[in-house]
Formats: sequence, C-alpha cells, structure tokens
Amino acid sequence: MQLCNQKTAVHVAGASRASRAQRSVCRPRAAAATEPVTASTTAAEPLMMRALRGDAVERPPVWMMRQAGRYMKVYQDLCKKHTTFRERSENVDLAVEVSLQPWLAFKPDGVILFSDILTPLPGMNIPFDITAGKGPVIAEPIRTMEQVKQVTKLDAEGACPFVGESLRILRNEVGNEAAVLGFVGAPFTLATYIVEGGSSKSFAHIKKMAFASPKVLHALLDKLADNVADYVRYQADAGAQVVQIFDSWASHLSPQDFDVFSGPYIKKVIDSVKASHPSLPIILYISGSGGLLERMAAANPDIISIDQSVDIVDGIKRVGSGFAIQGNMDPGVLFGSKDVIEARVLDTIRRAKSQGVRHIMNLGHGVLPGTPEENVAHYFEVARTAHERL
Repeated sequence: MQLCNQKTAVHVAGASRASRAQRSVCRPRAAAATEPVTASTTAAEPLMMRALRGDAVERPPVWMMRQAGRYMKVYQDLCKKHTTFRERSENVDLAVEVSLQPWLAFKPDGVILFSDILTPLPGMNIPFDITAGKGPVIAEPIRTMEQVKQVTKLDAEGACPFVGESLRILRNEVGNEAAVLGFVGAPFTLATYIVEGGSSKSFAHIKKMAFASPKVLHALLDKLADNVADYVRYQADAGAQVVQIFDSWASHLSPQDFDVFSGPYIKKVIDSVKASHPSLPIILYISGSGGLLERMAAANPDIISIDQSVDIVDGIKRVGSGFAIQGNMDPGVLFGSKDVIEARVLDTIRRAKSQGVRHIMNLGHGVLPGTPEENVAHYFEVARTAHERL
C-alpha cells in the first residue's frame, strides 16, 4: 500500500539536494550511522549512550518528550506553509528540519525523530489521516476477525522509507553530540486507534471487543506486536540509537486487564527486538502509569520512563535499581518562574541520583502547547549544568 501521496513521494525521492546541501554547510559532516565504531569514536559517544551503559558521567543526559512541535515559533511558522501533519512528518526534509529545531535551539542530549506512532499503519493495510482539530481518523475501524485477517505484515522500507532516510540524516547531522531516538506505538495503544476509528475518551469499542470478542482483539494485537518489532528494527538499522515505546492509553486498562491485553504484547515486542538487536536500548513510557510500574518492569525494557503521577524515589523503589529511569518533572512546571524550574529540575536529578540509578532527565509527559520557549531553554540550561549547581 502506498503511504505517502504522489507529491510527497516525489519530493522524498528527489531528496531536496539544495536543502540538504545547505544543512551540511552549517556543521561538519559526522560519521555515517553504519560506520564501524572504533576506540576513538567510542570515547566520543553521545552522553546518553554512555550514561545508559553505566559509564561514569558528570550529569544525567536530558531531552524532552514532544520537544519538537507546537510550542516553538519556528515550528508554528513552518506549519503556515506546510499545513498538514502528515506532510511535515512524511517529507524527509521537513521531518529532519522539525526534528532539529529544538536541537539547534536548546542542544538536548537526545534528538527524537518527528513522526507519529500511526505512521506505519498504511503499510499494514490500515489507512489513516490526521485532520486539524480532530486528530487521527481511521475511516474503516477494525472490529471483526475478517478485518483482522486483512492486516498485512509491515514492510517498513517499502511503506515509510522517509522514516529511515530521516533517521540516517539525523545521525549525520548531530554526530556524537546527541543520541538519535526513534519511537513506536505499543500494540494496545495502536489498537485503540484502529478499533475506535481515532481518538477516544471512553474506549468503548475496544473494551467491548476485549470483553465480548477477546479472540479478535488478541489476533489484532498479535499481528501488531510482530509489525511493531519489525518497525523498531527498521529504525535501529537506519540509525536510531535508542527507541521509545509509547503505550499512551494502557492506563485505561485495569491492572488485571493490562496483564492480558497490553503487557504480554509489549514484552513480545521487546523480546523479539532483543533477539536480533540485543544492545539497542528500549524505553517504555505509559502515561498515567502509577498503578502499572511493576508491570512495566515485567516487560523488561532497558529504561522505564516514569510520569509525574509517581514520586520518582517511590517509583524507583517499586521497579528496582536494575533499570535506567527516565523522567519525571511535571511539564506544567515549565510555566513557572526560572527559580521554580531550576529547583524542580535539580530536585528531580538529586532524588534520582540518591537511588543510585542511571537517569535520563525528562518530563513526565510531553511539553505542553503554549509553554514559553525561554522556559524550555532554562530547563535545558539547568540540566546541562546540574553538576555545577548541585
């Protein structure tokens, strides 16, 4: 199935040489993602990779979920010219440009690909669109076993080559100055959109399927898990050094139902990826995960991303010190004064450090629209100089 429209496909194939040449002039060309790692390149690895490996580092690496996007004026200006989300995320040059906007402005230690968790769905024979004011729309929701049988195996390179090309360019652009992150949606969260036909507040359709037709839901989740694992591998092979799994809506399941409809499929993804890419760090994030932390640990990711509903010390004690921890400052703090932001960033770092874990400084959720850019800049500045302030 063709994922991008003809205009976008032509643009991607053409690679917009002038735009890329201009970017290459801005900074020295870094080593390609496929270049063998030598002793000298290992010493210059991104801070995030060294911290996750357990090397002694002077401070925790820092990035921010949704760091590219709506709160930045450069992104708002770009949206006036390129009006649809899919154009911005499925056009290589635009996706790279947006991904790099926060890196050029704030120099985070992680640069995450600008994309969407639904991006690979057309490659599974599940068309979708994203409309302004409504969000994702799947015109033909999947609610029967016959429809599940029509879900195909994902060929990521064939369906979304712009993802791989964007990741390769990002690796070249940032070099060893930051880690490049990819991301995917977890099977259950993807299924909520597929079954509901888009976003939902009640999740009535997928819960009806879970309790009235569980075999149908399990069949869908099983296919999604296989495809998500392949998509993670594709991103890693294209240059993603870390991949985050978002199970955004899993907290709408009771813990006992998480054990049936979400947890096993997250674990299937992780186990499958680790069989082929054992050294790829995988982050697991669930919004509103306070009741699910131990279950997140059972899926055995490398990094557990804790949201702001959980005290970070309590969270670490609940999952154990064997995992790296990401998080977990409330994004609302970024509306506060610089003193408030500094105090909260340092408190989060200090409390994680007190537990002796590898830590990635991040928010407990994505940065909120309307957040002042100068406050985001201060967040990064404080985190980058935390070792001098504590």
